[in-house]
Amino acid sequence: MAIARHDRGVRADLRALLSQVHPVFMLPPLAASWFGAAVAGEFGLTVGAVHMSAIFFAVYTAHVKDGYVDFHRRGEDDDHPMTVRGCRLSLLAAGVGFAACTFALGALVGPGAALVTLPTWFIGYLHAPQLDTNPLTTTLGYPTGIALALLGGFYVQTTVVTATILGFALVFLVTLAGVKIIDDEQDYAYDRSIDKRTVSVLLGRPRARTLAFSLLMTGLIGVLWGTVDGLFPPSAPAAALAFGSVAVVARPARPTIATMLLIRGAYVFLALLIVAVWFRPLSGTPLPDITVFGPYTYLATEVVFGGAAFALLRYAGALRRSARTIAALYPIAYLWDWYTLEVGVFEVTMRTGYDLFGIPIEEHLFMIVVPALVLGIHETIRTLSVDSDESPRSDSQA
Repeated sequence: MAIARHDRGVRADLRALLSQVHPVFMLPPLAASWFGAAVAGEFGLTVGAVHMSAIFFAVYTAHVKDGYVDFHRRGEDDDHPMTVRGCRLSLLAAGVGFAACTFALGALVGPGAALVTLPTWFIGYLHAPQLDTNPLTTTLGYPTGIALALLGGFYVQTTVVTATILGFALVFLVTLAGVKIIDDEQDYAYDRSIDKRTVSVLLGRPRARTLAFSLLMTGLIGVLWGTVDGLFPPSAPAAALAFGSVAVVARPARPTIATMLLIRGAYVFLALLIVAVWFRPLSGTPLPDITVFGPYTYLATEVVFGGAAFALLRYAGALRRSARTIAALYPIAYLWDWYTLEVGVFEVTMRTGYDLFGIPIEEHLFMIVVPALVLGIHETIRTLSVDSDESPRSDSQA
């Protein structure tokens, strides 16, 4: 019996085998392996290539097993290019390839390298039908594989695990979990009809999307935390800013468009992090010194953030109602500010020196700007959420 279902011959079998190499999902784990090596600094190409090959066989296993289960066992897919025998032979060959790479890593590096690589195959092989029926494992399977590929790519080069590589692995785990929830939303109607418990089916599409983007943004903020803490290079936040910008555009989009944008945004995120880690373009560059404004420094920051708050409130159409809230809050903020200054809790420096009603004039503006910025962000998120909630409804009606 041949490997290919629709044609016969060596070429047909080869095409069927290659059909299970899905570049969109295959490239990120392979790139993550090399990203781990880049974080390590100087790395060996041979060891890196062996680890990357192991990750390839693990992901290939996942693709073949998923197609085999969905078409030949569940009958969910309309077609599949491989026969049952072809799928089983491919799984066997991929398993042998993975085992060979894992043993090679153990011989070249040590048992730790084999142990850190081994879980990726289990994630791939058990993806279907074991892991893809539970909302937690359905969501975290692929992101966990990426995180392990990154961690393994670093370990096989260094034989250690550092806070930096753990931080990067956690960032990818969290951000890609958010992307995976959006990706699963594309099949919401079908998954719901067969009682497949994805996050979207379990929580409903609006709440699932809120969770997805909350995870994504938490991961991107994690890049900022890691940079400030000295774990990541100074230019790493640029990668988070780029991915975050894509996420803002994707937030109100339909599932298919949102997934397409976020996957491409993840590619940009990874590419910019590789640049940040390998070239370290801002290393040694001091932070911008805004104290050149002298006594107007504090005032200048308030103008910048106040302008941002005004723009957000205007975009959300919330200028008037936010003004009422700020006016109601002002007396409480004034009393709090005056008391803490009076008893010496803190001191305002780099200010003009002008006081009004017992406190610096900059503090009066601060009590307006900060609530305005908070309300501006809140109202903007609310506006985007309403747009996103309407999009899935229009999908279901189409």
